[in-house]
Amino acid sequence: MNSPEEAGADPLVRLRGVDKVFTRGSERIHVLGGLDLEIPRGEFLALMGPSGSGKSTLLNLIGGLDRPTTGTVEVDGREISSLSDRRLAAWRARHIGLVFQLYYLIPVLSAQRNVELPLLLTRLSRAERRKRARLALEIVGLGHRTDHYPRTLSGGEQQRTGIARAIVTDPSLLLCDEPTGDLDRKSGDEVLDLLQALNREQGKTIIMVTHDMHAAERATRTLHLNKGRLELEAVT
Repeated sequence: MNSPEEAGADPLVRLRGVDKVFTRGSERIHVLGGLDLEIPRGEFLALMGPSGSGKSTLLNLIGGLDRPTTGTVEVDGREISSLSDRRLAAWRARHIGLVFQLYYLIPVLSAQRNVELPLLLTRLSRAERRKRARLALEIVGLGHRTDHYPRTLSGGEQQRTGIARAIVTDPSLLLCDEPTGDLDRKSGDEVLDLLQALNREQGKTIIMVTHDMHAAERATRTLHLNKGRLELEAVT
């Protein structure tokens, strides 16, 4: 994992003139318009805005899950918007960790096996995959739950397992889409504590989409999107 000392102030993410347009029949829906954005390495950024404002679309563009209609998306010095589908998938597997509102754990696999899944795309040995999965679970406070199945874990523990799966490849960037949206306040706070620790102690760059001001207060910066444009920037 990266140390805080390795997290510099240079932008990890750069967006330049990014537009995103979806076509529905003859209708063109402009989701993002002329977006410019820089996200420094080591930042914990919260993205807020009403439903339909483009938050999740922006997250998908940064994570290489979608492509801009026009403009460029650069992550860690590489313009990902111009990569082929095959190269983009390989890049995403190495550099991006994804955390969702729903946990997407496989019920018939233990916590450890769920966390190991991204490592199946690597050339690591089985022993090394197990070692890294256990370390990731220890980092999220679930070292004692490695052999437990999702049905025996609480919602908060399932989300922390999802975070362990997201960090097991030591990604450059952690993207979280409403990570506390399906949790009660206590479990949500535990997940936010973990994200803050990953940011402060492991130097992870985190972008979190949220509707919850309580969650956004944990970030080091909050950006507001409205109708596809950055409306307000607040520094905490």
